[in-house]
Order: sequence, then C-alpha cells, then structure tokens
Amino acid sequence: MKSKLDSVLITHIDKLNSAGTAKGVALVVKGILPPKEGNGPRYLVDGFGNQEFVRMNSNSYLGLSMHKDVLAAEKTGSDAFGAGPGAVRFVSGSQMPHVDLEKRLASFHNRESGMIFSSAYVTSMGVIVPLLTKETVVISDELNHNCIINAMRLARPALKLIYKHNDMADLEAKMNQAVGKGRRCIVVTDGIFSMRGDFVPLKEFERICNSFNDKFEEGVTTIADDSHGVGSCGETGRGTEELTGGKVDILIGTLGKAFGVNGGYLVASKTVTEYLRETAPMYIYSNPITAGEATRVLKVLDILESEEGSSILSHLSEMTARFEKGLTDSGYETISGPHPVTPLMVRNTKKTADMIAWLRKNGVLATGLNFPVVPKGDEEIRFQINGDHTAQDIDFVIDVLKKFK
Repeated sequence: MKSKLDSVLITHIDKLNSAGTAKGVALVVKGILPPKEGNGPRYLVDGFGNQEFVRMNSNSYLGLSMHKDVLAAEKTGSDAFGAGPGAVRFVSGSQMPHVDLEKRLASFHNRESGMIFSSAYVTSMGVIVPLLTKETVVISDELNHNCIINAMRLARPALKLIYKHNDMADLEAKMNQAVGKGRRCIVVTDGIFSMRGDFVPLKEFERICNSFNDKFEEGVTTIADDSHGVGSCGETGRGTEELTGGKVDILIGTLGKAFGVNGGYLVASKTVTEYLRETAPMYIYSNPITAGEATRVLKVLDILESEEGSSILSHLSEMTARFEKGLTDSGYETISGPHPVTPLMVRNTKKTADMIAWLRKNGVLATGLNFPVVPKGDEEIRFQINGDHTAQDIDFVIDVLKKFK
C-alpha cells in the first residue's frame, strides 16, 4: 500500500516525465574496452549487449582515469593507508597523502594554502556558507552552478544580487547597488560555465571587484568555482586564471573532472583555510577522500606538469577544435571557445530527446540538457571532448550527427 507521500511524489515524477524534463534512469557501464585501431576507449552498457559506445559525456577531460601509472599510484596509497580514512579528519587525524595533496594543490595554483573536501559540490557549499554572514552582500552570475545557488540559499545573507551572465557592466552596477547594504561583499562566479563552455572575463571581473574593496568595511572577496577549467584549459592546465590572466581570492576546483578521481578542493590564503577548517560543516563532519585517491591525484599532477601532460593538453585542444569545426560545417549551432565542453544548441526539448536517442542507437553516449537545468530556449546536447579521444572518434560522431533527420 502506497503512503500519502508516495502518491504525491509519483504525481510529481509523472509531471517531469510528461514534460520531458525528467533525467530518467542512468545508464550502467558494464565494461571498458581499451583503445585499438585508431579508436579511443569504447564502453559497454548494460542492456545493449555487445554494442560499443564512444563516450562524449565525461568530465574526465585529460582522459587519465585508466592510465596505468595513475591506477598504480592509487594502489600504492591504498596498500599503505587502507581502503578508507576511518572517520572525519578532526576525529581520526589526517593521513599524509591528504596533507601532501593540499600542499601540492596550493603550489600548483601559486597560493599559500589548500584544503580538500569530499566533492566539488560540497566544497562550494563549504566555502560560501561560512563566509556569508547576516551582514554580507553576495553577488552572483545568473548562470552560476547549482551548488553556488544552493549555498546562497542556505547562508541567508543580508542581500543577494544577480548580474547578467558575464556582463561586467551589470556586475559593476550591482556592486554600486550593494554599497552600504552590508559590511562584507562576496562576489562569486564560475570559471568555466559548465553548460556552455564559455568563461568569465576574469581580469575585468577582478578589476571591478578590487575597485570596490574600500567601500565595504570588511572588503570585497572574490570566489571562482573553476571545476570545469582546471586541468582542461590554459597552456599548462591551470584553468581560467591562466586563460585570462585574472586571479581571485578563493579558487575552488575539483578532483573529479579533469583529474579523473574524486573530491574537491580550494586554494586561498592560510588564514582562509584555517578559518574554514573550524567553521565549514561540510568539511568538519564529512570523511575526506581516501589516501589512495589522494595519491592518485598526486600522480595526475605529476603527469600534468610533465611533457606527457603538455602533449595531452595540446591534443585535447586539437580535438576540441576539430569537433567544433565539424559541428559548424554540418550546419549545427555551437558556442565557440577553447574549452572541451562543446554544446550543440538544439533549443527544443523534443528534438533534443530525439537526437540523444539517435546518437545512442548509433553508438554515441551524449547528454541532453533541458529546462530547468538550462533556461528555456537553451536546450542543448553537451558534448565533452577528452584527452583519450582520437581524430577517428571525433569524425565518427560528426558523421552520426550528419545523418540525423
């Protein structure tokens, strides 16, 4: 017998299904086939027999999740420290790979200090919520990630202002509006915007925010969540800061996208990380990533800062440009940019679903994004290029798209 709550929830789910906005049951990958004959890895999916798929919806931008040295590093860490951390860090203490990784991430981003969390989502929550007091004004880009939106809701600051996407004139207007409304001002943006692959003009963003610093008693603090940028763009993979020449006070990144592992992190001043270790509940009361995962990220950083890493980044850039050109030459609309997120702008919910079904039928895994994940009229297929994609893979996907009717 269904409860009253079950009945209400079923009605809600039915509405999502009818509107075509339900995410549905996730596909289950049952195996990965290694690269061969000019192809990158191929994926086997439960329910599709032996059909092989090229995966075009992964955040693993460097393509290192199956790298033999990275896997070996994780085993070394697990053998030395066990399969799990045992408890949160203030109870059981940190394990040395956690400390080593935090130092390495701080150095990688030229900051004083680093701090790792269990995921990138909770990193943004764990940074923003403790910094937003009842006397804080927070200003945010209208297309910022869901984690930033929910952090602002949870924090309940004195005032929330939203500026038009990447519109620096509107940001400046919102900052003028904020003066006198709070002792502290926090301005937060994505680095790379995950649905579109475009990026904040960070140098101008920095200039505007700094110009208002003396107009708030506790100053202006800038935050960027560059989870999709770090490891995937910039000459050495340092993300939006490297791409634009700008810099923020607190940079948030992820270990679960380009680095291909798990977890999130921030880099900032030592004072900021000391404060957050005492005040961020998402850090204090959550287990860290495992020691094996931490050693795996350390190995990824070794690779990224080597000649091999430079080669991967160069190849990733070439494959991104090849795919973008393939889309435009085939008559499709995209948003140009250097980032490996390459959206195909469909702008129609039903057509998006039809195209995803066609791609799947022809051996391509891709993800359609509809309202409310993206605004109405911005429905799209988000393609993501990885470092282990080959030119043959790219051409294969473009050919499948050309045949869609």
